[in-house]
Amino acid sequence: MEFYKYQGTGNDFVMVDNRDLQFPKDKNIIEKLCDRRFGIGADGLILLENDDQYDFKMVYYNSDGGESTMCGNGGRCLVAFAFFLDIFEDRCKFIAIDGEHEAEIHNGIVKLKMIDVDSISYDGTDSVLNTGSPHYVKYVNDLENFKVFAEGNGIRNSENYREKGINVNFVEKISDNEIFVRTYERGVEDETYSCGTGVTASALTFLQKDNLTSVKVKTLGGNLKVYAEKSGDSFLNIWLEGPAKQVFKGKIDLL
Repeated sequence: MEFYKYQGTGNDFVMVDNRDLQFPKDKNIIEKLCDRRFGIGADGLILLENDDQYDFKMVYYNSDGGESTMCGNGGRCLVAFAFFLDIFEDRCKFIAIDGEHEAEIHNGIVKLKMIDVDSISYDGTDSVLNTGSPHYVKYVNDLENFKVFAEGNGIRNSENYREKGINVNFVEKISDNEIFVRTYERGVEDETYSCGTGVTASALTFLQKDNLTSVKVKTLGGNLKVYAEKSGDSFLNIWLEGPAKQVFKGKIDLL
């Protein structure tokens, strides 16, 4: 099988052009391909498929082999992959598990439109919202030295979130228009270098508090930017922007 490896701010993915629908959607095979010791190594695997109404379709799997909800950085990487395959010129529309997305690419920077967010709920003083995937957002101090794995794993497996799982984001304010975000991702069950839907969720909580329309976001894997319009308790016209790069391509035996 021919594959491509992409990364978006350190969030890395195995990309497969599956327009011929030949890829075996087997959990064990996907888990093996994503394994960093026995496979290619990735946070997830993404299939690019045809769709009659859109430029392409996104099918996303976590590194545990299970099909998952929307992945923001994965979506941006898939746009870069589709651009590489000459599926579109500079703007596109594609369908994912959470619905329709628009995107544009310029000089390796992908700007992806995310789904609208109706409201933000709360668990104590922390925020809970869905940006295509469910997210928990907690503000902390000294995030660089914070125990993200231990604290994130604890929240993800707590009584309220154990059954369906939740991604856990820890946020520190850097300035009036910039935050630092670190994320523990369900399905990966570890901290990742970046999480697009998590960055988006974290940015929306910051925009809500400070009444801004855009915020810069620092992650372990690089820098992103989130734009949004607030309408009452809702957020509309949400865009996630940042780099998406092809790392390498190759062939691998699926047996």
